[in-house]
Amino acid sequence: MQLFTKKGSLTCLLALALLGAKAQIDPHFSQYYVYPSWLNPALTGVMDGDYRVSGIYRSQWGNISTPFSTPGVSADFNTNKSINYGISILNQSAGNGGYNYTTAYANIAYTGIRFGTQGFQRLAFGMQFGLIQRRFNPSKLTFGDQWNPIFGFNQGTPTADNIQRPNASNFDAGAGLLYYDAQPGKKANIFAGISASHLTRPEDKFSASGNEKIPVRYTFHGGVRLAISETFTLTPNVLYLRQGVSEEKMVGAFASIKADTQTDFLLGANYRIKDAISPFVGFNHKNLVLGLAYDINTSDLGKLARGANSFEISLSFIGRKKAKTPEVEFICPRL
Repeated sequence: MQLFTKKGSLTCLLALALLGAKAQIDPHFSQYYVYPSWLNPALTGVMDGDYRVSGIYRSQWGNISTPFSTPGVSADFNTNKSINYGISILNQSAGNGGYNYTTAYANIAYTGIRFGTQGFQRLAFGMQFGLIQRRFNPSKLTFGDQWNPIFGFNQGTPTADNIQRPNASNFDAGAGLLYYDAQPGKKANIFAGISASHLTRPEDKFSASGNEKIPVRYTFHGGVRLAISETFTLTPNVLYLRQGVSEEKMVGAFASIKADTQTDFLLGANYRIKDAISPFVGFNHKNLVLGLAYDINTSDLGKLARGANSFEISLSFIGRKKAKTPEVEFICPRL
């Protein structure tokens, strides 16, 4: 959420104050399912391959001179010994004040709990450890006492607002649990997960008091993969996210249409309730998945800001140390 000065520029401190009022700290993604390290650490290494590299880029509020920009990259590895591990880095930048929110995490997941017929019902547990850094550049900000009723803003005018802490770093940790039905040949395969981020409650040095705690972010995600035919699958999915007093509720579905033995076309949409509609299109070719999404804002805030549409692009690659022919189809618990 952002406000404008009379010069039309984004005032980063006001944006931070509004975010703090809602207790919404973390960025969000419409293609949350292609960035497993952000969604749930229990998804680490859960794939049909030995390693996976995923990247995502989100540009939000593109009609603003310096919009929110959020790139993220992750890599995770399947050891085939029920212990998987991975790393992820994310950075969000916003506003003329040079605000940056950066996270760097290491993930570890245990995937050895299997039950049911032939062990196709599976549970995974994951943990996440890392650092959060938030910073901004006070020299790029404008303040109320730099306003002159005749000449307007003069950034060269000294200000009485003395910012003592333009950056803060904290240790952070999270955990997650995942269930999925990996049985091949079924008409419906259910998957669901829950995760909690910021379990260490890092101090929010940018709060009014300077010693508030970053709220825990609770995330629930789930869905069901429906095999409509040999060439067509449909995956309804839901996401519920809560951080402090802020909530995000998303429902949607996407279809996978098999073009040939190595290529699938992906088409779908999500609806973030009371916020935006997000159409999605992409393709899966061999080990590569490319996805594009565009958020069409439907909220009153978007109308007030003359549109607040967002764009996302994602790319995932699953690698294998050697070629192999799987005995059964792998049922992905994310898509």
